[in-house]
Amino acid sequence: MIDESPLESVKSDISVEFDNSAQAKIVYDSIILEFETAPDFRSSMTIELEGSKILIRIDAEDSTSFRASVNSAIKWIKLALEINNLTN
Repeated sequence: MIDESPLESVKSDISVEFDNSAQAKIVYDSIILEFETAPDFRSSMTIELEGSKILIRIDAEDSTSFRASVNSAIKWIKLALEINNLTN
């Protein structure tokens, strides 16, 4: 029988840099709850704020759940930026 996925797990650290620390803090505050309440059946995500950067750590059981986690993180960040741009 052929194993469907040769990967045992996928881990990654992603750094998203913003124009300034104020913008990073606004986005961080807007999405932190999403990271804390996201379902974690096959992957987990953590988020940290470091100055003008948001650091995201993803630990997934397989490439499919890794991709889903990355897509979710990008979607939340993009939405927070779009809303912030509308209100400014």
